[in-house]
Amino acid sequence: MDKPKKILHIITGLDDGGAEGVLVRLCLHSPQFQHIVVSLKDGGKYGAVLVAGGISVHCLGMNPGKPSLTKFFNLIHLIRSEHPDVIQTWMYHSDLLGGIAARLAGVRRIFWGVRHSTLEKGNSKRSTILIAHVCALLSRWIPRRIICCASKALEVHAEIGYEPFKLTVIPNGYDLTRFKPDIILRKKIRNELGIAQSEFLLGMVGRYNPQKDHSNLLRALSLVAAEKVDFRCLLVGKGLSTKNDALMAHIAELGLCQQVLLLGPRNDVPAIMNALDLHVLSSSFGEAFPNVVAEAMACGTPCVTTDVGDALEIVGRSDVCCPPRDPRLLSELILNMYNEWAHFSETWRQREISCVERIQSEFSIESMVAAYEACWLQS
Repeated sequence: MDKPKKILHIITGLDDGGAEGVLVRLCLHSPQFQHIVVSLKDGGKYGAVLVAGGISVHCLGMNPGKPSLTKFFNLIHLIRSEHPDVIQTWMYHSDLLGGIAARLAGVRRIFWGVRHSTLEKGNSKRSTILIAHVCALLSRWIPRRIICCASKALEVHAEIGYEPFKLTVIPNGYDLTRFKPDIILRKKIRNELGIAQSEFLLGMVGRYNPQKDHSNLLRALSLVAAEKVDFRCLLVGKGLSTKNDALMAHIAELGLCQQVLLLGPRNDVPAIMNALDLHVLSSSFGEAFPNVVAEAMACGTPCVTTDVGDALEIVGRSDVCCPPRDPRLLSELILNMYNEWAHFSETWRQREISCVERIQSEFSIESMVAAYEACWLQS
């Protein structure tokens, strides 16, 4: 019997994030390959999850923004000692450092992973933009293929000089045994938070970061509140706690203290998604394939979203999507959904069912894993 192909993944870190979550799902649902994960930084949130799933994890303790020459040579030595058949890198720093290290270690089957859809001066870090342009120059030499998680990401990176014939799209896939409708989880979270089962609950899962544009969401909610709509809103993610003085002041300024609950980071995202009646993504830039939209829909929770990355492709309908940075239009989407929820229960139920069916048919974990495996073997 042939030995399984060995795939060595190089990623900047293993903290909570979209790329990190996709890497974990890919490794744990691809048993016919031997997966090894190298974190340039530390084990973060997902290191222990990978190890528990039988995946070898190496942490280099590097600061990717200021890479140590010693640790870079440690990476080269690690690659040589593992003799991988394929190297898959994730995100710009890993594409650059991991790609060069792989080449120096003698590996030729190198696949880059692109997770950004836009690079905007004044919003994206200057170092990130610089590294992306360096990667564009090296894309002719280092990777065999460049895997983008979204069509928008492919378009943007082709425009900045990435080798166009190497670019391909593999959408994210989701573990639908975790993200699925669950009335028990819905009741549990609502009881925990003191929210009635009949109360209209919306929310957003995503760290406190300019990219997510929580200010846009809060201003939209203030317009919704002005229409005398009775609602509560959960904000979930890193930095979304009462310790965030700037956020607390903004909530108070808009008169939303009674409506908005700050939950901080949570490890029970499927339960949170089930508890919501509506998930809102208010991002203004930088998204490629926003996982939270698909995760909410997989749980039967309808979504409204700004038109960032491939969000429109995920939801599959333009009437729940609006331009970024426009709280008035976002508030109108929320109000439309609230009115349907409040007055047309059968229509709302069909919307919930359609959300689940779309994710099941278009974005399953099985289809994503099969696409990655085919790319590694056939490219």
